[in-house]
Amino acid sequence: MDTFGFADIVGPIMVGPSSSHTAGALRIARMARSLLAAAPVRAEFTLYGSFAHTQSGHGTDKALVAGLLGLEPDDLGVRNSFERAHAAGLAFSFCCDREAAVEHPNTVDARIVDAEGGALEVRGVSVGGGAAVVTRIDGIDVNVTGEHTSVVVRQRDETGVLAHIAGCFSDCAVNIATARMYRTRRGSEAFTVMELDGPAPAEAKAAIERHPAVRDVRIVPADGAAGRAAGDAAGRPAGGTGSCATAGAEQAEERFAACDFASGAELLARCTEQGTGLAGAFLAREQALAALDGRACDALPYADRVLAVMRASATEPLREPVPCMGGLIGGEARDVRRSREQGPAVVDGLAGAAMEYALAVLETNASMGRIVAAPTAGSAGVVPGVLLALEQERGLDAAALRRGLLAAGAVGYLIARNATVSGAEGGCQAEIGAAAAMAAAAAVEMAGGTPAQALDAAANALSSLMGLVCDPVGGLVEVPCQKRNATAAATALVSAQIALAGVGNLVGFDETVAAMDAVGRTLPFELRESALGGIAAAPSACAWCAAHA
Repeated sequence: MDTFGFADIVGPIMVGPSSSHTAGALRIARMARSLLAAAPVRAEFTLYGSFAHTQSGHGTDKALVAGLLGLEPDDLGVRNSFERAHAAGLAFSFCCDREAAVEHPNTVDARIVDAEGGALEVRGVSVGGGAAVVTRIDGIDVNVTGEHTSVVVRQRDETGVLAHIAGCFSDCAVNIATARMYRTRRGSEAFTVMELDGPAPAEAKAAIERHPAVRDVRIVPADGAAGRAAGDAAGRPAGGTGSCATAGAEQAEERFAACDFASGAELLARCTEQGTGLAGAFLAREQALAALDGRACDALPYADRVLAVMRASATEPLREPVPCMGGLIGGEARDVRRSREQGPAVVDGLAGAAMEYALAVLETNASMGRIVAAPTAGSAGVVPGVLLALEQERGLDAAALRRGLLAAGAVGYLIARNATVSGAEGGCQAEIGAAAAMAAAAAVEMAGGTPAQALDAAANALSSLMGLVCDPVGGLVEVPCQKRNATAAATALVSAQIALAGVGNLVGFDETVAAMDAVGRTLPFELRESALGGIAAAPSACAWCAAHA
């Protein structure tokens, strides 16, 4: 069962420039902070793979420090986390290992000392879209995702400890979602990691610590579905209405199973069963997921929050451009608007507006402004470009925009579930291609097309951008990323119009997603967000990098 939700696909709301390299890195460090007994005072980071090759260009270094400080992904203080760390007495250093073989291209090791003298070594992996996993603690392989509240118990490997831990939670009426014990060998030091369906009560933690084999207990708060119940500054508000939280556990599981879908074919079946479009089917799934988590469904309030952030990120640079991290872009959106207004205009109307908004969002992103990863920060301009242009040119209301976002979420969810939305894993096709597919489906939904047409549009867009490599010049999410967002917004609109005309596809949505995934796996490392190939390796790009080293 996959419990990705709306906010995991259309989100997080975050500070740019990269969902995997900025928001994901921050999340790793926040989880590491949760494992400390006291505030961190010294940290040494070793970056591997794509992290090592892009580092400062994607704000990975600032994000790691910000996470250790406890900042949220959308806190603009991420921009000056180094200064904040110095003021807080946190010393830090970075080392880039570009040669070591690691299982995932977005990997970081952190060696941290806290104010009480305790030392911790953590390995984390950013898996795309702002999600992250802690895969190693003090040399022991673990799996801590942060999607649910995680309890990490350091212990001696003795008989009865696991039963003791489970009993403590049972006594406090807390349900355990998953439990696993990790060790290097029998009888050695071990970690038990339990994911809970709710928060971890202080009395349960204290009871666990009373066992003589338990060394310490650390709580990693939820950042995923369970975390949305309490709300957070990353734009996942609590609230909403409905009976989502009142169903019993068994009923909630049955309801979720009836609303969930793992493929485009299953999504179309849900649409037929429910007599609704992609947006309605995805909303029903979101409501069922909320019931499963025991919380109120907040999809519609969250959609409004997303639209507000998208609108700001797409319009502010048109009024007043801001300096970007690398200096490669800035002011393009306003220049294009002025050019179109003064004429002659080759692209006008709907496509022109979508192009301008998409360009503007990438300027916000590249200046470490607040954006919505949809599904990633590097592709954050496509969905708002299309939605806001349709609003402007077609006079659509807020309800139509919400439907568009939900339809986009349905498509993005299927791509993330069955392939990837990470440029470091699948190239730019996984980011820009997925965003274009999401926007194309949204456009069809908002135009009143059928669910089948919406998925045809998504497949059209994805296939049109298949094979696109991820090659950021200087490791910055600026060139060629900004123009690709504008191009993808236009591709989404063209793909939607073709589908609305009833022109079908020889290869359907599910097969197109599978093909994109296969293509991404064949791309060499140099063409997957390493800044070592493609446009990034062109002589002019290399000369610019050398001049600005």
